[in-house]
Amino acid sequence: MEVAQQVSLTDFVRFWNRRQHLGLPDLHREILDWLEQSWQDGRKELLLLVFRDAGKSTLVGLFAAWLLLRDPGLRILVLAAEQTLARKMVRNVKRIIERHPLTRGLMPPSRDQWASDQFTVNRSVEWRDPSMLARGLNGNITGCRADIVLCDDVEVPATSDTPQKREDLRARLAEIDYVLVPDGTQLYAGTPHTYYSIYALAPRREIGEQAPFLAGFHRLELPVLDERDDSRWPERFPRERLDSIRRRTGAARFAAQMLLQPVSTEDARLDPGRIPIYGGELEVEHLSGDRMLLTIEGRRMVSASCWWDPAFGMPRNGDGSVIAAVYGDADGGYWLHRIQWLEQQPGSSLDAASQLCAQATSFAKALHLPAIRLETNGIGKFLPSLLRRTLAQADCGAGVIECTSRKAKSARILQAFDVVLAAGALQAHRSVTDTPFFAEMREWRPDGRSRDDGLDAVSGCLLSEPVRFGLLPSRPAMPDWRGQAGQHQAQSDFEL
Repeated sequence: MEVAQQVSLTDFVRFWNRRQHLGLPDLHREILDWLEQSWQDGRKELLLLVFRDAGKSTLVGLFAAWLLLRDPGLRILVLAAEQTLARKMVRNVKRIIERHPLTRGLMPPSRDQWASDQFTVNRSVEWRDPSMLARGLNGNITGCRADIVLCDDVEVPATSDTPQKREDLRARLAEIDYVLVPDGTQLYAGTPHTYYSIYALAPRREIGEQAPFLAGFHRLELPVLDERDDSRWPERFPRERLDSIRRRTGAARFAAQMLLQPVSTEDARLDPGRIPIYGGELEVEHLSGDRMLLTIEGRRMVSASCWWDPAFGMPRNGDGSVIAAVYGDADGGYWLHRIQWLEQQPGSSLDAASQLCAQATSFAKALHLPAIRLETNGIGKFLPSLLRRTLAQADCGAGVIECTSRKAKSARILQAFDVVLAAGALQAHRSVTDTPFFAEMREWRPDGRSRDDGLDAVSGCLLSEPVRFGLLPSRPAMPDWRGQAGQHQAQSDFEL
């Protein structure tokens, strides 16, 4: 057993593959070398991102068996999106131990320690936890202790296709810190399934992230195409097969699952990538009399629309109370300069309506807005009157325009955004990237199952703005070729 414990991970896998009549591709050798080197270097937080159908779960299972060979006292917890997937990993490791020529000494004397979802190898220490245990994300891991936690494909569509599921996924994975022993190891293996992936390199500030979820993890990313745009596994994935996969699954799914790019696997109807970001602030110049000149990045603004869709209660429990401001220039461009989610403070001496009106007033006054369009569906006449009083008390000259929306919200959003995005006429201030607005765009579907409070407010602004075109050159004169009857003078060469 002592000699077997000194074998490298690559040789351990090579012995196993020979019994399975398999070779060892260069891709697998690269993964195995990284896993072994990371373990020997004492790295405790590991992230392995490899394209779909590359055999990463099989290699992680062999890695787990190799670790138990080196140290039978280890306790390994396998977390997967579902219990069946976690059990599959444990069952695979169990069969490796049963059949690998170097691990036969790990078989326990009693078969009652050899179940499909957990097993205990022949070890000298007596632990309350088994050598390997399978748990789905929704399973109970309270009371478990582990030296190693293997998170195998915890991010799948079923755990990441809605904001609530992604929030639940992060909350469940945060419990690993209470399971892992001091100086324990975490290994994540998977592929991204959403733009808001737990594997993303950059924080998604629009959902409140200040750092990536797996910040500080030692990463190995192996997309199917290398730096030279060649297949990393040409025997299994030649160019022809990759082109076929891309055609069948679509560009977005191929980018996520094969190229490891954190993008939505569904094509978004409202693509935030079509909205350029600018950083300039409002610049106000006072002219003679009461006139003002308002510019953004040197462009004169000729109109502004502000839309407030009020809502009471806490945003997490229902609709958000969102106010937005869009400016228009003389050439028909729209500038989404600010959007704000108004929140009430439960401990304030002011009632909820007064708090929201005060925030809306500050918003309008700071941006020199001429009016606030207030959506009055279902709120009655009290709030518009309160807002007018609050504006007057703040010495803000903005008016209040009461608006009632009769068209379905999804239809309004499409009407406002479709043509504007297609024409490239909308740009947004960089402050908008720190709000949920772009997240709503990526997640929005016309069926109305996703959050759309910010989209609704901005669509109200866009629909309130007039359509402008820049100065057009005069139409050149063109000879009429249609043969219509009309006056004309015939040429003649005689005189009367």
